[in-house]
Amino acid sequence: MRTSCITRKTGETDITLKLNLDGSGNGQIDTGCGFLDHMLTLFKKHGRFDLEVLAKGDTKVDYHHTVEDIGISLGLAFKEALGDKAGIVRYADTTLAMDESLILTAVDISGRGFIVKDFDIKANKVGDFDTELLDEFLIAFALNSGITLHARQLSGSNAHHIIEGTFKSLARTLRKAVAIDSALNGEIPSTKGVL
Repeated sequence: MRTSCITRKTGETDITLKLNLDGSGNGQIDTGCGFLDHMLTLFKKHGRFDLEVLAKGDTKVDYHHTVEDIGISLGLAFKEALGDKAGIVRYADTTLAMDESLILTAVDISGRGFIVKDFDIKANKVGDFDTELLDEFLIAFALNSGITLHARQLSGSNAHHIIEGTFKSLARTLRKAVAIDSALNGEIPSTKGVL
């Protein structure tokens, strides 16, 4: 079973996150931030990951700590669930259209957390969600998962569509990259022999 359970408790947040890479998109999401709940629900559905996220944070301040710490926790969960990464496809990309927005994500499950991102979101908020928190989530996820992530907005003007397209694209990219490649017969997909 490629599963993990992460508990993260700080002076700002208290998070329990459970992940099954080989799920069917089920699980409860309750972060205290309605927009993030929506994005993570889309993420689990499009990635076909079973994902449970229960978070309490200092949302009376804003959503920054909650969003960043969930990104950290989700990254750690992917890292743990992937184990030695034997037999995985490793590389994948998805270009996803959502109305006027077009989002490209690409990953290398390399063991080296890194991110390159390019977004031009004009609005500062979607509801009460600061749009700059998309960056914080993606950075936290990439660095803590050990995944190289490229995320790029190719077009788009609606902030909701851009962010939603990013979560959907990333989910579908990760779904392909974490899949088991039967042709590898359990081999590590690297000439180094380790990822």
